[in-house]
Parts: sequence; C-alpha cells; structure tokens
Amino acid sequence: MKKKNQKFLLPAIVFVISVGLWEFYVRAFDISLYILPAPSKVVQSLVENWDVLMMHSAVTLKEALIGLVISVIIAIVMSIGMDLSKTFKTSIYPYLIVTQTVPVMVLGPLFSIWFGFDLLPKIMIVVFMCFFPIAISLSDALSQVNVKQINLVKSFGANLLQVYSLVKIPAGATGLFSGLKVAATYCVGGAIVGEWLSSQAGLGYYMLRVKNGYMLDKVFACVLMIIFWSILLNLIVTLLEKICFPHLRKRVKK
Repeated sequence: MKKKNQKFLLPAIVFVISVGLWEFYVRAFDISLYILPAPSKVVQSLVENWDVLMMHSAVTLKEALIGLVISVIIAIVMSIGMDLSKTFKTSIYPYLIVTQTVPVMVLGPLFSIWFGFDLLPKIMIVVFMCFFPIAISLSDALSQVNVKQINLVKSFGANLLQVYSLVKIPAGATGLFSGLKVAATYCVGGAIVGEWLSSQAGLGYYMLRVKNGYMLDKVFACVLMIIFWSILLNLIVTLLEKICFPHLRKRVKK
C-alpha cells in the first residue's frame, strides 16, 4: 500500500512544488503577462474562456478521432499483410521507416495545396503521425505468436481466417493496444499541427490567434486543454483494453 501511495504522492508533490516556484518567480520578479503568465492567471483564463476552448476542442477532437480510426484500420490491414507475406513485409517495411523521417511541418503545406484547406489535410496529418506505432507494434506481436497454438487450431481443421480470429488477433491484441496508446496521445498533437497550417477553428487555430495577440495566459490554457484531451484518450484506450481483453492483461501482469 505504501508503494502505491508513493506512486501518486511523489509526482503530486513535484507538481505542487514546480507550480509554486513558477507562481513565486512570476510574482517576485513581476514578469509581464506577455512573457510568462503565472499559473493562477492560466487557471483564471481557462475558467473564463471555457466555452470558447470547448468549442474549439470539439473541432480538434473530430479531426483527431477520425484520423485515429483511419490509422487503426490502415495499421491492422498492413500488419496482417506483413504477417501473411514476408515478401510484402520486406518490400514495404523500409518505406514505413522513411515515413517517420519526413517532418510533418513539411508535409502539412503540401497536403493543404493538394487537398484544400478543409478537414482532409488535418486528418491526413493525424494518420501520418499515428498509423506507424500501431502498425509496428501489431506486426511485431503477430510475428511472436506461439507456433504451437497455431498448429493446434490447424490440427482441428481451422482455416486461415479462424487462425487469425482464434489465435493471432487475441494474442496480438497487447501489441495493438500498445501502439494505440501511443497513437491516441499523438492524434491530438497531429490535429493541432494541421490547424496551425490551415484552419478556421480548433485549438491549434485558437492558440495561434491568442499567441499573435501576446495573450500567453490563453496560450497556456489552450496547452492545458491539449494535455487533458491527450491523456483522456490514452486512458480511454487503456480502459477499452481492459474491457475487451481482461485475460491478456492478467497474463501480462503475471
């Protein structure tokens, strides 16, 4: 019980000390709001602009969630394809790595030129950032499935679809959710990047607008909202994993 308490207590203590020192520094040296706002000012701005932040959050979450769902579909199809065919994996794997070396800030303007300034470019940026961790984690998990389990179901006459549905997909679920947790954290950031480049609404658009007005308390309030949604999506994925595959979670703990 003591270790469990420390797990939450120690980070809380560090957080309180850090925020306290931040507040003290701003007040003691009379730092201007447009340079560094005090935490109290950030919280005040968050409360006062809650309705506006929620309105822009709805736009950002729509882009992030659509992109995340598409990323999951692409990653699952690609991972199964790489698991089925070593030739396909050898052919495509290097290009998966290359996609992660291209800066998103370079692709963003290109997506806007090619696909316009509506929803599609933002979704594509989210997909570009999110599908890789899911695909790699699931592909590795599928390749590590126990061969004896596969041979066992085959001995009972299981076809390829049944092998995946009964053995490989359940066994690879831990890899899928590991990648999905990372992607769920990335997807909001991907949507923000897309909104920085071209948008008329969303947290990224709002952040740029208040930054240009040197209202840094609102910028920090926007950052808090981004952190909140990213953590919330990660927790939802974790909860979904526990609900869908509770036996696998117990096995991993053991």
